Amino acid sequence: MIQKNQVYTHNKDDLILRDFLAADRTLLANERTFLAYIRTSLSLIVAGASFIKFFELYLIEIIGYVLIPFGFIIGIFGIFRFIQVRYKLRHITY
Repeated sequence: MIQKNQVYTHNKDDLILRDFLAADRTLLANERTFLAYIRTSLSLIVAGASFIKFFELYLIEIIGYVLIPFGFIIGIFGIFRFIQVRYKLRHITY
């Protein structure tokens, strides 16, 4: 009988190298996605600060004030998403 979080229906000893490498690729993909979230977050924060500091047009400053919190929201979402997926990947049963 397959449990709720059981991925493989075989014994761990029956798995081949390809299966273990697939799990490693999945972990690395999760890390790459996390870094993409952080990169996007930092880019939005820097763009918002630049709009506020270097432009005197009121509409551009408003856009800057919107981009900064949006960047923080994306960063926090990326951190939570990374932790959630990492937890699920570490608790895979064979």
